[in-house]
Amino acid sequence: MATRRRTSTSESNKNTKLTILPDPESRFRRILMLVMLFAIVALPCLALYNAVYPLRFFHSSPRKNLAAANPSLDTEEVKLERVLKAASMKDKTVIITTLNEAWAAPYSIFDLFLESFKIGENTKGLLKHLVVIALDQKAYKRCLEVHPHCYALTVEGVDFSVEAYFMSKPYLKMMWSRIDILRVVLELGYNFLFTDADIMWFRDPFRRFYEDTDFQIATDNYALNDSYNMNNMPNGGFTYVKSNTRSIEFYKFWFMSRIKYKNKHDQSVLMLIKHDPFLEKIGLKIRFLNTLYFGGFCETSKDFNQVSTMHANCCFGLDTKIHDINIMLDDWRNYASSSPSLKSSWNSTWRVPQNCSIKNFDRDYRPKRLVQKGKKD
Repeated sequence: MATRRRTSTSESNKNTKLTILPDPESRFRRILMLVMLFAIVALPCLALYNAVYPLRFFHSSPRKNLAAANPSLDTEEVKLERVLKAASMKDKTVIITTLNEAWAAPYSIFDLFLESFKIGENTKGLLKHLVVIALDQKAYKRCLEVHPHCYALTVEGVDFSVEAYFMSKPYLKMMWSRIDILRVVLELGYNFLFTDADIMWFRDPFRRFYEDTDFQIATDNYALNDSYNMNNMPNGGFTYVKSNTRSIEFYKFWFMSRIKYKNKHDQSVLMLIKHDPFLEKIGLKIRFLNTLYFGGFCETSKDFNQVSTMHANCCFGLDTKIHDINIMLDDWRNYASSSPSLKSSWNSTWRVPQNCSIKNFDRDYRPKRLVQKGKKD
């Protein structure tokens, strides 16, 4: 017969684990210490993050959902997306330019820019897809007077209302603010064709773009005759970019690179990072645009029958640009008013650059009216 083992009370107590409940006050202290530790670590990181991405507030999914649920919540993101949506093509593509007061004034760069669309071949209709990002309130007010799709971008601590001289601090701030807002546009799901306002549009450029490319950009000189050659000299004033993960990551990388390469503008930094392994890692497809179609004062288009745009690049000074752009528009008007037979055999060349000639470059150039204003102050 099996015998049943008796377990004594003392043996039972030895096998019993004692559980001590934490003191509520001690538990609260631990939680408070964890919260304080998190704040000490997180707040400096957040400050650094905001310094790196000053326009990051545009891109916030919970906020976007809240805005969708409550249309009265007029956030900056909602304002921007409203303008983009109103100007968008069917495939969510927009044309974008930036503008400050100096370029927005009557008879200044912006008026000439709009005029080129009106006298170009099949370009007037593209104006309905143009979004103007105004960098100051006077530029925004002027835009609203002459164009339906305007967005006011305010960059804290910088006055963009006057002409930003090449490589000055306001100029650099303006260039990098432009890169950052374009990143935001990509994150909102829009493709864009960015164009400086001193680029004259004579034909629809979209028919000249490459289909299988994430990022395509104009060049100052297309001497290599190879759109894939990374040794081409890019010009950030004219870029066509498709919204996808690759392009978004690229614009983040480009913008952050300004910290590594201090006191350089976006185009100089692009020259330095275009060979970076990161671009190959994310699989970004880049191609460069031929100056035959996308010319400028650095290298003019050689064929009036092929040209799509002409850029007043390699030129410093507002008055200088305006002078040569007017001549360029007159050259185009002469061509456009000719008979089809004359156009087909057209062998005239652009009369520009003149005042914008490379040999006349003056990095310290200041328009007389601004010099006089400075003396009065």
